[in-house]
Amino acid sequence: MADKARAKRLADLIREVVAEKLHRDIKDPRLGTRVTITDTRVTGDLREATVFYTVYGDESDREEVAAGLRSAKGVLRSAVGAAAGVKHTPSLEFVPDALPETARNLDDLFVRARERDEQVRRASAGAEYAGGADPYVKDEGGEGDGSGTAAPDSAAGGTPDDAADED
Repeated sequence: MADKARAKRLADLIREVVAEKLHRDIKDPRLGTRVTITDTRVTGDLREATVFYTVYGDESDREEVAAGLRSAKGVLRSAVGAAAGVKHTPSLEFVPDALPETARNLDDLFVRARERDEQVRRASAGAEYAGGADPYVKDEGGEGDGSGTAAPDSAAGGTPDDAADED
């Protein structure tokens, strides 16, 4: 098992080499500038690498890019082996990144949340507070001990005489 730092360095190198090779050297019209390498992960034994990519376009574009990456896999692995200088060049697996779909889902959730907030705002327009503008009990007539707290009543579980008996 290689250490995590070495696997991370190799993953970064693979990401850079694959992106550069796709951008400059691979002449497949299915790939071109429509594909972006977003992340790369390497297993602990440095034998397998997963390359995540995104595609700008619709579903047919994604399928074309996936086919182009499958056909260029050998050339890309050779380029990685030449750049990495490791005993065993990792096999490459290309996986579409779920980031764009996740971003679209989050955008949809934000739109729905804004719509619900607007519905609540419209429903609460002109509404009044249930307990009045200031629902807190205040000692207005100067009664009591001046602390601003209300004296216990019989509904609260006892009378003032009961409190004196407990002492």
